[in-house]
Amino acid sequence: MKKLVVDVLEKALKNKGIKISREEIEEKIGVPPSQDMGDYSFPCFFLAEKLKDNPHEIALELLEKIKTPKATDFDDIQVAGPYINFFIDRKNLARKVVWETISQKKKYGAEKIGAGKKLIVEFSSPNIAKPFGIGHLRGTIIGNSIANIAEFLGYKVVRINYLGDWGSQFGKVLFGYEKFGNEKKFMKNPIEHLYEVYVKANKKIYEKKSSAWFKKLEDQDKSALMLWKAFRDSSIEAFEKIYKDLGIKFDEYSGESESVKRVNEMMDELEKKKLVKKSEGALIVDLTKYDLDVCMMVKSDLGTTYALRDLSEAIYRYKKYKFDMMIYEVGQEQTLHFKQFFKVLELMGYSWVKNCLHNDHGFYLNTKGKKFSTRKGQTVFMKDILEETKNLAKKEIQKRGEKLKKEELEERALRVAVAAIFYGDLKNYRRSNIVFDIKKFVSFEGDTGPYLLYSYARASSIIRKAKKHGEKFEITDLNEQELDLAKKIYQFEETVVKAFNSTAPSVIANYAYELAKSFNEFYHSSPVIGSKEEPFRIALVEAFRITLRNSLNLLGIKAIEEM
Repeated sequence: MKKLVVDVLEKALKNKGIKISREEIEEKIGVPPSQDMGDYSFPCFFLAEKLKDNPHEIALELLEKIKTPKATDFDDIQVAGPYINFFIDRKNLARKVVWETISQKKKYGAEKIGAGKKLIVEFSSPNIAKPFGIGHLRGTIIGNSIANIAEFLGYKVVRINYLGDWGSQFGKVLFGYEKFGNEKKFMKNPIEHLYEVYVKANKKIYEKKSSAWFKKLEDQDKSALMLWKAFRDSSIEAFEKIYKDLGIKFDEYSGESESVKRVNEMMDELEKKKLVKKSEGALIVDLTKYDLDVCMMVKSDLGTTYALRDLSEAIYRYKKYKFDMMIYEVGQEQTLHFKQFFKVLELMGYSWVKNCLHNDHGFYLNTKGKKFSTRKGQTVFMKDILEETKNLAKKEIQKRGEKLKKEELEERALRVAVAAIFYGDLKNYRRSNIVFDIKKFVSFEGDTGPYLLYSYARASSIIRKAKKHGEKFEITDLNEQELDLAKKIYQFEETVVKAFNSTAPSVIANYAYELAKSFNEFYHSSPVIGSKEEPFRIALVEAFRITLRNSLNLLGIKAIEEM
């Protein structure tokens, strides 16, 4: 709706010789405190100084430039003091929204702003030889949603899972397996066993032996490489089982182990461009004049750093994909690291770095408000979280008395569990720390994922019962709840664009909740089946279903026809 107002104002302002961008016009447009004053208003105060005229007179002159609007768009446009008030044609709006939604279906709300452009999203990135932990869950959920949103807007998206599969910690894993490992235990539960031996080996008394193992790995020792590859393959296999349950796919699995093969070439380039220097036996890039401290490339023990490997990987990706934008969905604790390595790329002369973004996010907190510890024994691994959430979802489903086959109950519980976890995260702004409270997430009431699924299932039930589904309709009258729901549906397109521009899926999550609330208010006040407005209301319910389903898809949540 706001787009209609921007369109007429942009034309009128241009006719009056006033240069203002669409973005600025949109920022100035507000919603009056009462519907009697219109649906939108445009204040003319800010034009008074520029035009040296009274705001009321400016408003009248602009109204004259607007002339008679198309009857299909507005009921009326009025001037009240310094404001131009716009009254949207409500019946036409509802008719237009419903037909557009029903005709476009999966494509409703999609735009082509990314057409012909390639975008890389790096997300999840767990560490091999460790169970998939809660520390990587936020990045997985948010990154997946951003990739979905970008794809919906026409971008060619490449989803990359950049595994933590190199570094000194793998010396501890290799040494730990040599000293404490058991082949039978590894074959039965590889990741759990590797984590167990890592915990045992992660002690000061074993540091030298662990370092020696990592040195063997860096020197391409065959026995070390063979074990490392077995650990990596087992880890990816375990991760993929979790990703399958979560409904997440990647286009590429890469890792630091690939980047490390190119670090010598990277160091040659840094030295050639005179960016690197020695400091206490290490090789660094001094960024102190940019208030970014120093960025270490090679440690004093000649081990490569995360920064050097990230530089190598970024350059490799640009050569391979020629991306228009690359988003790193990584926690806020890595903010300095990304500022440093982006600055080094800039100093190296890679102008495309301006299109690289660290999309940082906050932490999960436990119900006591403390950061999760990875101490053994705590339920902080994804496998445990998913199982616990599924069990709670089963109890909620069974409370409703419907008898389901075991397989159907398992599938429905998994869908509800994923919706609970994903929405429980995504409804919050990504930079905020959030309390990870499974019991609250799984509730079928209030601002939760299951509530959204329940709203969708309720609408689906109406459509199944309808006899006149698909017939043409006329709108003889439009009550407040019908109008509010139509308006909410209309807002979907601008909501998706806003979410992408702010790289914040919370914009869509919060919209989906407001949309579901609006539908439920309509449901309780406006009977559908058997009413004189049945054809229109059925179409409105179907438009709601499509819009909510599209919203959920962007969040990575699959809708359920029955709850």
